[in-house]
Amino acid sequence: MGEHVRAGTLDVWTEQVGEGPDVLLLGGLGDTVESWQFQLDGLADRFRLTAFDNRGAGRTARPEGAVSVEMLADDAAAVLHAYDIPSAHVAGFSGGSVIAQEMALRHPDLVRSLVLQGTWTEMDNYLRTWALFMKWLVEVAPSERAFHEGHFLFTYTPRSYNDGTVDRIIDGVLALPHKQSTEDIHAFIDAFIDHKTTDRLPNLRVPALVLAGSNDLISRPNLCRAVAEKIPGALFEVFEGEAHQPFQEVPDRWNDRVSAFWRSVQ
Repeated sequence: MGEHVRAGTLDVWTEQVGEGPDVLLLGGLGDTVESWQFQLDGLADRFRLTAFDNRGAGRTARPEGAVSVEMLADDAAAVLHAYDIPSAHVAGFSGGSVIAQEMALRHPDLVRSLVLQGTWTEMDNYLRTWALFMKWLVEVAPSERAFHEGHFLFTYTPRSYNDGTVDRIIDGVLALPHKQSTEDIHAFIDAFIDHKTTDRLPNLRVPALVLAGSNDLISRPNLCRAVAEKIPGALFEVFEGEAHQPFQEVPDRWNDRVSAFWRSVQ
C-alpha cells in the first residue's frame, strides 16, 4: 500500500515493500511505481524496495516551472532521507537511469551501487529525434490508447505485441486514475534533451551494472556501452532479443541478474 511522504518540498507518492538491503527504484517517462511491479513482487523476499512517482507523474504533482535532471535526482535523494535510509542500491531505467547517474554524482554517499537499464550519457541525434517525436505524438494521437500503442513500439518487443502482453500493459495504464498531462510529459522530456554526464561519469566510485536490450531502439546497446566505459569498473551486459524494458518482459531473468549483482557488492 503506497503513501505520500514529504521529500524536500514535495509530497512524493511512494511504495515500500520487503525486508533486507535497501533498493531505490527510479522510473522513466511518465512511469509510476506500478512499472516496477514485477520487482516489488519478485524481490521483496531479498531486499527492501522503495519506488516512487517522479514529479509530474502519477500521484506526485509537478510544481510550476521547468524540470531538470538535477532536480529529479535531488527528489530521489529526498525520498531516501524521508525514510531515514542512509544509502541504497539504486536502479533506474531509461530516464530513470539518467536520474540515477546524476544522483550518484550529486549524492555519492547515498548510492551503494547502480543498475542502469537502457541508459545513455547524452542524447545523440537519433535519441534526440525520438524524444521530440514523443513530444508531438502525445499532442496528435487520437486517443490515450493510440499514444501508448505508438510509444510502446519503441519500448517492447514484437513478441509482446503479438502475444497480447502490450495490450494488457496498456489496459493497466488506462485504468490508473492519475493521468500525466501533456505539459508534464513535455517538461520531463525537456529535462533530458541537453543533459550530459559524459565528462563527469569517470568521477564515480560506485559499483555499476549497465544493462542493454539487444533490440532496444531507444537507448541502443552502443549508448549503454558508452556509459559502462565511462564508469570505472562498471559491468556491461546485453539481454539478447530484448528491447527497452526487459525487467517487465523477462522479469525473472532480470531480477535474478540484478539480485546477484547486489549480493556481490553488499
